[in-house]
Amino acid sequence: MDIRSTPRLGLVVPPENPTAEPEFSRFLGSGMHLHTARFPVLPGKGLREMLETYNAVLPGVLAGFGALPLDAAVVACSASHYLLSPDGDRAFCAELSERAGFPVLSSSLATLAACEALGVSRLTLVSPYEPWLTGLSRGYWEQAGLTVEGIVPVPAGDRYDPYRVTTRTLLDRIRRHGVSDDTALLFTGTGMFTLAALDELGGRAPDRAMLTSNLASAWWALRTAGAPQDGGPGGHPQLKRLAGAAADREQQEQQEQRVHA
Repeated sequence: MDIRSTPRLGLVVPPENPTAEPEFSRFLGSGMHLHTARFPVLPGKGLREMLETYNAVLPGVLAGFGALPLDAAVVACSASHYLLSPDGDRAFCAELSERAGFPVLSSSLATLAACEALGVSRLTLVSPYEPWLTGLSRGYWEQAGLTVEGIVPVPAGDRYDPYRVTTRTLLDRIRRHGVSDDTALLFTGTGMFTLAALDELGGRAPDRAMLTSNLASAWWALRTAGAPQDGGPGGHPQLKRLAGAAADREQQEQQEQRVHA
């Protein structure tokens, strides 16, 4: 694809997030160009106040892309959108999209779209968040109609910090929790590195549905921009699995509609 005609994705991330851009770049491949804006640094604010401020300043952060012709934008901060109900999140993103002139979606809504595409209604939540924020996340998913069957908390040592969670810690926590191979897993948040863990878990249970905030968001962005949803020839295996499963389910639903027409 010609570099000038390649679709463009705008990504909004917290200032310290080390994960979103590398994972999005791996998922998007050559399917989309990635352009990033960061939320402001907010010294002295507690976590909840910081998340509330992110929502308040988000219109201005998106405006910082200026006249750059974007095909879509993802707000890669699930936690700030857990403060909203799913309906509130949809209304907020619809307002942002209208103002920006291109589709804008939160990573939380992109995850819901992926769950719907896969037919996932029951899941186990793998969370690196503090307990209060994990509870807020659970409430968001349950308000959206999903059943959270269990929670795997993933602290980084003696504290909760998504940016410091290692692959080994992530895998050990899932193993110790005793999650069965047929349980769908949702790794919440955009800041926890998950690619290596996804590869290992996918090798053990290839039929298990696994979603991360970044995986679901990249899939939504490619789909929205009309790019190959599986990332093309060099697409990541987990993206190909998601795109393939979503396409199979869509085809099945279309066949059922024709039968009942």
